[in-house]
Amino acid sequence: MSLEQYANFSNYSVASATVVLSLACLAYIAEWAFTRQVTSARRRDRAAQRALVTTGAGDSGATASVAPTNDTSAADAEYRRELAARIGLSLTVLAFALLVVGVVTRSLASGEFRAPWGNMYEFSMVGITAVIGMFLVMVKLADVNWLGGIVTAFAVIVLGLSMLVYVPAGPLVPALDSYWLVIHVIAAMISAGAFAIGAALSVLYLVRARAEAKTPDIDDREGYIWRLPTAAKMDRLSYRIHAFAFPLYTFAALIAGPIWAYHAWGRAWGWDPKEVWAFITWVAYACYLHARATAGWKGKAAAILALVAFATFMFNYVGVNLFIDGMHSYAK
Repeated sequence: MSLEQYANFSNYSVASATVVLSLACLAYIAEWAFTRQVTSARRRDRAAQRALVTTGAGDSGATASVAPTNDTSAADAEYRRELAARIGLSLTVLAFALLVVGVVTRSLASGEFRAPWGNMYEFSMVGITAVIGMFLVMVKLADVNWLGGIVTAFAVIVLGLSMLVYVPAGPLVPALDSYWLVIHVIAAMISAGAFAIGAALSVLYLVRARAEAKTPDIDDREGYIWRLPTAAKMDRLSYRIHAFAFPLYTFAALIAGPIWAYHAWGRAWGWDPKEVWAFITWVAYACYLHARATAGWKGKAAAILALVAFATFMFNYVGVNLFIDGMHSYAK
């Protein structure tokens, strides 16, 4: 294949992955809707059973007429819910495969098999591949398929916006042509995927905790939010994911990054905006982990702090690259 063909194949693969992720997001939304139908049907069943018991306890001696229950409708809704969940996950796996193909062919399209992160479009493509990959790993290890709607929606938004900063494939600028950059970005991308999953968990934790506080009666709980793990479990899982990602980000931002900068520009640290915001992000996540582990911060305060840290990460990824001039301006 020619370089142009590789480039076109990569573009088609990424565009197809975006469409597939959109369909996966719709499937996850359908799962949420069917979950509400399941809980509503089961709630009606419980009400019918209570009415039956009350009627049977009467002293008239007459045979009570039994109100029909909704077992069939509940079973049908449960089947549709599980089918939507399986379709969503299958489409997510397909999208991940398409993204991997897009990343590899983008590398080949440059005329040399290089790391595909020479600009914002490539950063976005590889970053979302890492996010989806991390999500699929977590589905396998921790059964977090219920995060699919948020993760796929985030991926579609980032991939869609990346089209606005698309540039044709080409060789890397000299500053980026370093194996230390490969090490630096791989560690950063893995930690980015974990941070994104941790942020999604923090959002769902806040929603679930609010719902638990407002609806103490179990019989009144219906809808998708009640099929999620408890708020306490999501809080613990979020902490574990952040604890996994933070050492990787530390290595990427404070060790591999400065080493690459020294080889590229002759200095390890120069107060470049990208470097400063990477340090701000590191401090924010360090504060979250320190407060969570030592000061006993759990629940709402910890979740908000985790989201603030993720906001600094996203600003460093988008805002600094696009709107602030510095040594990393080649990423535009």
